[in-house]
Amino acid sequence: MLVDTRRRGIVRLVWTLVIGLFLGGLMTKLAEMFLPDSAAREFVTTSVAAAIGPFSIDLVAVALTLGPLTVTLNVLSLVGIGIVALIARSWI
Repeated sequence: MLVDTRRRGIVRLVWTLVIGLFLGGLMTKLAEMFLPDSAAREFVTTSVAAAIGPFSIDLVAVALTLGPLTVTLNVLSLVGIGIVALIARSWI
């Protein structure tokens, strides 16, 4: 029973991060479109990116290439993750 609870918690964490990153990306695009050029806009839209890849597997009959996988974080991404975490905590 303990394993099921732990697995469910990990799945919930992954979904929270994924949906939060999408929400943060949406808020970033909206901020870039609607906020005037200012220090506040620069602060909330400046991001740091980390990339992994590409990863290739060539098995004579089948070749597969994954990547690159890039994660971009900024202040609005963290806000999006926080909003989704609060909603998930109150609903689930």
